[in-house]
Amino acid sequence: MTPCSEKGRKKKIRCIDFAPDACVFLPTGCCGTNGEITLAKDEVETLRLKNIEGLDIVAGGEKMQISKSTFARIYESCVDKIADAIVHGKRIVLEK
Repeated sequence: MTPCSEKGRKKKIRCIDFAPDACVFLPTGCCGTNGEITLAKDEVETLRLKNIEGLDIVAGGEKMQISKSTFARIYESCVDKIADAIVHGKRIVLEK
């Protein structure tokens, strides 16, 4: 019998070709105690592929070896988190 924490589909291995130099971004003008958000490796990679490399969702999904709908969901999650951090003055932490 499978424990409850292992229900559902297994997370597919994603191809990530980037490691960021920085791991924490702090808002200036405040001490950053409004909380923090963490961006997973795959979220940072989708952000890089779409905004820096200029790939569309199909090409980004192919590059990461995931479906275009999964790429789009990961990207949307990343953008939502970044918007929350900017609007509310939260720290942004990049997963290593």
